[in-house]
Amino acid sequence: MRRWNGWGDDATSMELNAGAVTMLQDRLGPGHPGADALRADLLKQLPPSRLPKHPLIRRDADSRFTMALGESYADWIRKRFGAVPAVPDGVASVSSQQQVRELLDLAHANDWVVIPFAGGTSVAGHLDCPLGARPILSIHLGQLNQLQHLDKPSQLATFGAGTPGPLVEAQLRAHGYTLGHFPQSFEYSTVGGWVVTRSSGQQSMRYGRIEQLFAGGRMETPVGTLVLPTIPAASAGPDLRELVLGSEGRFGILTEATLRVTPLPEHESFHAIFLPSWEVAEEAVRTLVQRKLPLSMMRLSNAVETQTNLVLAGHALLIGGLQKYLALRGCRDGMCCMLMLGITADKATAHHALREARRTLAGFGAVYVGVAMGSRWATNRFKGPYLRNTLWDAGYSADTIETAVDWPNVTPLMQAMEQSARDVFSQYGERVHAFTHLSHLYPQGSSIYSQYVWPTAPGGFAPNFERWQKLKAAVAATIAAHGGTVSHQHGVGRDHAAHLHVEKGPLGMATLAGLCSHFDPKKIMNPGKLLQDA
Repeated sequence: MRRWNGWGDDATSMELNAGAVTMLQDRLGPGHPGADALRADLLKQLPPSRLPKHPLIRRDADSRFTMALGESYADWIRKRFGAVPAVPDGVASVSSQQQVRELLDLAHANDWVVIPFAGGTSVAGHLDCPLGARPILSIHLGQLNQLQHLDKPSQLATFGAGTPGPLVEAQLRAHGYTLGHFPQSFEYSTVGGWVVTRSSGQQSMRYGRIEQLFAGGRMETPVGTLVLPTIPAASAGPDLRELVLGSEGRFGILTEATLRVTPLPEHESFHAIFLPSWEVAEEAVRTLVQRKLPLSMMRLSNAVETQTNLVLAGHALLIGGLQKYLALRGCRDGMCCMLMLGITADKATAHHALREARRTLAGFGAVYVGVAMGSRWATNRFKGPYLRNTLWDAGYSADTIETAVDWPNVTPLMQAMEQSARDVFSQYGERVHAFTHLSHLYPQGSSIYSQYVWPTAPGGFAPNFERWQKLKAAVAATIAAHGGTVSHQHGVGRDHAAHLHVEKGPLGMATLAGLCSHFDPKKIMNPGKLLQDA
């Protein structure tokens, strides 16, 4: 069963070994575990529904609370500490596009706010309910979860927007295909969520980000239906698919998406490689990505993340032996950086790609250690978020902030993001464990994915929310100052909306506002996301 106040299935957990506990205490001091609120107590606090009875709408407290929050840190501590937010007045679980249309027409006529919900994995405040007098309807797309059509000659597959990652792959693999879109939230996130937040999967170097995979679809808006046909390429004006990509429910509800799929690969493997320092490693991966070899993934951890991952892996004797071997090869402990290399292709192409990648990296003093660590990473690739549950129980909080920037700014921005976090927590006399990896690399630049762990503050919701807000604001300002995007893969939502104007500019923001007004003249669709207009 899925956890109501944490990540994932409650039968799955990530344990902290003795070395990891020691590392946390040495770097951060003791944690501060707190008492969690009870779900039953939270449900009693919900106000009565403001929606009328309707055969498609459930108004019970349990259904409404379930759809109220995503997986951001703010959502997390609201549930953990019992700080009940605004919640929907009703939930409609739809099973067809026609039902979505009926409900949107009803909401438009009666001035109800509508918030689409599918996997509920948002970490950017996409599901926050606005305060105000208008009733709020959550439209749950989870039943729109089927492969509707597979066009094998064109390699196009049409799915209901509520189809989660495992079901996408299971339905495609039965026909010998894969979408290849594997975000860390893969277990629960859905086709529609990927499209409307411009998601990026871990193997995007081979398969592409979701904008390369999204071929067309259907979006129901308050003023009508937008149908996007699948055309290989066109010069017929602006590409209207871009209105749906990253729209975050502001223009309407995506009900189906047609995606470009690929035959299942003949070979897939993940390889661990160590480089002697961050400066050398960054130059090495930039050189490699600009060679445009047929790789499926590069994931480069900085020295602190490399150390952290080795400690979390456990097996102290084996890791100690590895570190001694690396030191003999020029990768000193505390300096070396781990690169995870993914190869997904036919056997001949895979052999060529690995040979050429190793040849390129050898010029930078790389130490190749084989596929054992890569296989372990692949096995546990979607379990990382479960560590938040374990850290919380030990009295520590965790969050991630990500961006992307051109190559000259990658290292300065990475260092500045980590320092901004340290500066924030130093105001409270606390330390933060900050570490970073480059998860998606491009010839032009790279994403930067930073993770932060700090002691949970005593005192419940308010002090923890304050510290998190200051962390987000400080790091976001640092990102803007270095020319980075407010989000590479998590979307804008409410959490990043205040900083979007720096990236888009006045005319760009006016354009987005104009599109919202065009598709949604009454501002009923997910207000406050993308634009701070709620």
